Amino acid sequence: MAIQPLSDKIVVKRLEAAEVTKGGIVLPDSAKEKPKEGKIVAVGPGKITDNGKRGTMQLKKGDRVLFTSYAGTEVKIDGDELLIMSEDDVLAVVE
Repeated sequence: MAIQPLSDKIVVKRLEAAEVTKGGIVLPDSAKEKPKEGKIVAVGPGKITDNGKRGTMQLKKGDRVLFTSYAGTEVKIDGDELLIMSEDDVLAVVE
């Protein structure tokens, strides 16, 4: 199933949580923190501006991004857990 976000929304797939700490301690599922980093899988067409024209999106499909802790709405599509969020919730692009 394909998903197409509307307006200035993006769809992000979170990166996997770390299994082991830097010190070598194995983390159980209950202790893992959800990563605030993911990969964009779909981008909306852009928000309609005050003058009636469609704005351009700064992000594109495939970008690896950092986002705020409580960003977006979690959805499950075809077994994949995805986040739908506004472009404004993205803090940075990781290169």
